[in-house]
Amino acid sequence: MVRAVMVIPTYNEVDNLADVVARLRRCAPEVDVLVVDDNSPDGTGALADRIAAGDPRVSVVHRARKEGLGAAYGEGFRVALAAGYDLIGEMDADGSHQPEQLPLLLEATAEADLVIGSRWVPGGSVVNWPWHRRALSRAGNLYTRVLLGIGVRDATAGYRVFRRQTLEAVDLDRVQSLGYVFQVELTYRTLSAGLQVAEVPIEFIERVRGDSKMTPAVARESLVRITRWGLSQRFRRRRRTTDSRS
Repeated sequence: MVRAVMVIPTYNEVDNLADVVARLRRCAPEVDVLVVDDNSPDGTGALADRIAAGDPRVSVVHRARKEGLGAAYGEGFRVALAAGYDLIGEMDADGSHQPEQLPLLLEATAEADLVIGSRWVPGGSVVNWPWHRRALSRAGNLYTRVLLGIGVRDATAGYRVFRRQTLEAVDLDRVQSLGYVFQVELTYRTLSAGLQVAEVPIEFIERVRGDSKMTPAVARESLVRITRWGLSQRFRRRRRTTDSRS
């Protein structure tokens, strides 16, 4: 039987975590949950432990400090791989990714190595975002597509499911991103490995409780890394062309 787990990173999500986990366990009871808490000062880690104590399919990883979304996911993925899971997913703890849509992503893994819950493909949508956030997200994804030469419409999305072979192929130890650009890097690495990426339309709902973790520093990291990858890719192509001509 296929074993699946959803990795949920947390930092100060005490008001949201219990509801998200309960909904996830209700709509996908065959899927395990792995909470990765970055030593939240609001008690999220302790709440996660209480949830896990009452449900054997929920487990918790406690990290010593907050080091970024990419670092938290990286540790969660390594734990899941070591535990032998076949499908390893990720989702936010704030309710923006609806657990009720997870079966659509899981079903699509039958034909794809990475399945992304996409806001920007036909049928996808965003609820409660002002126009400037929509424009910023669309522009960021367009920049990513053009610079990296990929066809994924929502490479920055954080609702996704990987086959274990995909995470093994991308070599997590070589992933450098700490912030939200981690999502782009894993998408780029998956495609560079010759693997298949599929996008499933989802309805993304802006969080109701708590604060967003997106900061100007996170946005800067994304811009710098994507630009660096794109320019490096162009340099390698130009060098290969020059070498072949010579």
